[in-house]
Amino acid sequence: MKVPRRIEPLIEDGLVDQVLGSLMSGKEAQVFLVRCGDEIRCAKVYKDIAKRSFKNAVQYQEGRKIRNSRRQRAIEGRSKYGRDQQEVIWQRAEVDALYKLADAGVRVPKPYGLFDGVLLMELITDGNGGVAPRLNDITLSAEQAVTDHATVMTYVLRMLCAGLVHGDLSEFNVLQDENGPVIIDFPQVVNASGNNNAKTMLQRDVRNITQYYAQFAPELAETHYAEEMWELHEKSELNPDQKLTGKFTFSTEAADVDSVLNMIDLALEDELDRQNRADNG
Repeated sequence: MKVPRRIEPLIEDGLVDQVLGSLMSGKEAQVFLVRCGDEIRCAKVYKDIAKRSFKNAVQYQEGRKIRNSRRQRAIEGRSKYGRDQQEVIWQRAEVDALYKLADAGVRVPKPYGLFDGVLLMELITDGNGGVAPRLNDITLSAEQAVTDHATVMTYVLRMLCAGLVHGDLSEFNVLQDENGPVIIDFPQVVNASGNNNAKTMLQRDVRNITQYYAQFAPELAETHYAEEMWELHEKSELNPDQKLTGKFTFSTEAADVDSVLNMIDLALEDELDRQNRADNG
């Protein structure tokens, strides 16, 4: 196939030997299968900001730390340099999250580096050496759904312990290999302590993935892992080996209207995105 323009420098530098084909195209990037020496890997090519369909990026970027004061001023001033730097920070957030979460015991693809808007990473395969399917492309037994849901809840817990919320977790962002779920796609990753939307996004992540598994094990729909995790997180009592129950007693105090409205907005955005992904395969 024709080599994508953004991958050409990687071939010139010997980081990639051959582009084998397109794997998938999402709202923020297109992923290609590439050969690097004797290994087949993924090359995630981030789309330019003008071509991305991802909405409400500001909600996700809140709380991301920028140590360079000149870069921060440029971003706030909306100069061309500032916009370019914001793109680098946005892309770098996924790479940093992959390294951090792997160290935290979350199954994610191994990153091999970010090169001018192209992320090279491990290809997750199925038991036969083919590309591992996304959850939305498979069906599960009730027993397997319960087991895998518990595994994903453990990963969400470990993410939160590492100070992160996925921000876009669903059956479209989890692969299934022979050993179980592998979580992918982290450019929307949220700073759990520095982002005012973190709790709402955690609730949405857990709700989305639970709805998927509840198709096969309906009892999972009655669980409340997000609320349980967040309460422990706020009390600084959360730890990576926490035994969660999925049970939670809700307060009878008046609801936080702003939080409810924000949850509704995120749910609408999520449903529109889900329909778009389903329509595009």
